[in-house]
Amino acid sequence: MDMKMDVLTNDDIRGIIMLSASVGWDYDEHEVSTVMASGKVIGHRNEQGHLVSCGAVIPYGDRLASIGMIIVHPAYQGKGLGREVTESCLQSISTSTTVMLIATAEGKPMYEGMGFQVVESVHKYIRNKDSSRHSNEKLEKRIVPMKAEDMAQVIEIDKGAFGENRATFLKNRIKQAKEAVVVKSEDGKIIGYSLSILGPVNLIIGPIVAPSKEWATRLIDRLALNHHGNVRIDVPKGHPELMVYLERVGFEKVSEPPVMVKNTTKLPKRNHTLFGIAAQVFG
Repeated sequence: MDMKMDVLTNDDIRGIIMLSASVGWDYDEHEVSTVMASGKVIGHRNEQGHLVSCGAVIPYGDRLASIGMIIVHPAYQGKGLGREVTESCLQSISTSTTVMLIATAEGKPMYEGMGFQVVESVHKYIRNKDSSRHSNEKLEKRIVPMKAEDMAQVIEIDKGAFGENRATFLKNRIKQAKEAVVVKSEDGKIIGYSLSILGPVNLIIGPIVAPSKEWATRLIDRLALNHHGNVRIDVPKGHPELMVYLERVGFEKVSEPPVMVKNTTKLPKRNHTLFGIAAQVFG
């Protein structure tokens, strides 16, 4: 079977969306566009030129990269395409770069065979439209819409929270956001931020960077307020109090995918202010 592997472009966005749907995933044009603008996407085409696999690598500076969106069409699974795409992503970055990914249960054995190891997990929470909604009549006055002049401070506090500079990704993600808000201290300094992304199935809230669990919950309340559909939040390790809160206000934990790394044994040092990740593809 003759398979051609290419670097994908914006002309392939529709093909990626169709590929995503073939495995039950819900990528849309806006999400794929952000992935492409932030990193590199690679995929196989069959003899007819149809896209049958894809994978993305998103660099954060020179020391960290995230791999995700590894998809193989069901008709072509079991042929090694997922491994080939992942290896091609790895070859596009330095062997000294820390590589992270958030694995599916199906993909975990393949990644382990490629030298990735589990270091922690994330907790995927969803509140469906039939759940009781948490109301907050007095929105915190220190949570305000993000402005262009806030970008430098947002990038800096995100670096402390995530462990590496994500400036390119953040600029692209903010363009995609339904809402982008910041938390300001009493003297006007930005001490937290969050985004909401409206997808075809869920309103995704993340990243969530906050100085405390209390501020994280206020950011969630602000961004979820008046949304009548599903809301999704992916919580990284180390925030049990936030998870208790989410369950109290109608969220249900639906999975706990593993975070895996290669070329190291741990994630970059973080300052414990990352309460919600952006999405699995972005780490």
